[in-house]
Amino acid sequence: MEKFEPLTSRIAVLASDNIDTDQIIPARFLKTTSKAGLGDQLFFDWRYDADGNPRPEFLLNKPEGRAAQVLLAGDNFGCGSSREHAPWALLQYGFRAVISTSFADIFRGNALKNSLLPIAIPSVAHKALLQAAATDPAATVTVDLATQTLQLPDGSSVEFPIDPFAKHCMLEGIDELGYILQQDAAIAAYESQRPLTVNTLG
Repeated sequence: MEKFEPLTSRIAVLASDNIDTDQIIPARFLKTTSKAGLGDQLFFDWRYDADGNPRPEFLLNKPEGRAAQVLLAGDNFGCGSSREHAPWALLQYGFRAVISTSFADIFRGNALKNSLLPIAIPSVAHKALLQAAATDPAATVTVDLATQTLQLPDGSSVEFPIDPFAKHCMLEGIDELGYILQQDAAIAAYESQRPLTVNTLG
């Protein structure tokens, strides 16, 4: 996994509430266990027409959408089924963070395990960010995971919550197995001091 470094990026705005995982990555694309190509299928039914041609009005088909590493969504992002392909598709497209006022619990967990940062901010800051993006499509935000802050286009900052263990893993660029492997020396030292257990049953 890639370490999550501070980033400054334009924002792609999909302000609808309750964007579910079937809209993020439709069920017909879930047969694969590979992440390759899932970015092309992100928001497929919104991005493409019935013949598979890109809809020019859809943001992710525009240069400003393709340049964004941060997605600004409406409330309750990632609801619906628990498919891990949803954060995979977002990452494969190029997003590193998603901003919303709230996230579905399972999506949040899947995102954090895959180094996609779900940033939950208060509704006041969310509305200000939507307004800033509407006023200036080139507006940027800065995400700093270490300080858990999101800097808005006007220079103000808002803090966001994150599970401490997930934060550590994302900053280190490791998954849960990688974390365990980091503790190899401590585990070996503990095991070496454990008394041997004698089997008295046989």
